[in-house]
Amino acid sequence: MPHELFRHKGHACLMFSDLSDEGGGAVQANQFLIVNDDTGAIIDPGGNLAYSELYLGMTRHFPPNRLSAILASHADPDIIASLDRWMTATPDAKLYVSTLWERFVPHFCKPGKTTGRVVGIPDQGMRIPIGNSELIALPAHFMHAEGNFQFYDPLSRILFSGDLGVSFTTGKQAQQAITSLMPMPAGMEAFHRRYMVSNKVLRFWARMVRQLPIDMIVPQHGAPLQGAAIQQFIEWVEGLSCGVDLMTDASYAIPR
Repeated sequence: MPHELFRHKGHACLMFSDLSDEGGGAVQANQFLIVNDDTGAIIDPGGNLAYSELYLGMTRHFPPNRLSAILASHADPDIIASLDRWMTATPDAKLYVSTLWERFVPHFCKPGKTTGRVVGIPDQGMRIPIGNSELIALPAHFMHAEGNFQFYDPLSRILFSGDLGVSFTTGKQAQQAITSLMPMPAGMEAFHRRYMVSNKVLRFWARMVRQLPIDMIVPQHGAPLQGAAIQQFIEWVEGLSCGVDLMTDASYAIPR
């Protein structure tokens, strides 16, 4: 069953957190359904492990064939490996993905399935209409992919942050919001030190998101951040050394 993040006057945000077969070794991942009146969008629909359960779970809340948009923060398999099946199930939906990945995503599908249905998001981001509302694609390049976007919903004031804000939990635990980073959630520090490219981009990101009213930061893996945890997280990543900051000559040595 999905976890309801927001619902007000025909606008709803639902999170599916337990669809992957964690027992089979797959990392826990969240998928999101945004509904505005009679139009819907899915964010980071996931791989084939999640497809069937997500499709069936969605039908209880919204007809999948009325989706207008499939949004991909980047092009990793846990983001859109199920794209071929979604292209069949949602005949009118467009896929929104970075222009850097626009010509790579057809590799997930049978020949011709994505023709005319992929919208490249320019590096500076864009506004994507969803019914009578919109989602804002925010630049999040190198966090962790080269062409990377987060999606901000102005009505719910939720920032769907992709791989930023990740913690390691079970699908059930992911439904319980983190309200404080003291203590630091499991796996969060190690993940960000490895998967974020540099402190430089994190500082740019922190400056950008401080301009937005944010009630919740919801990553693709792990639990949402809410309350005091939002500002704590922004301040923490703003000063975090990560990625290439930590590399030395020893990191590039020929194995013995």
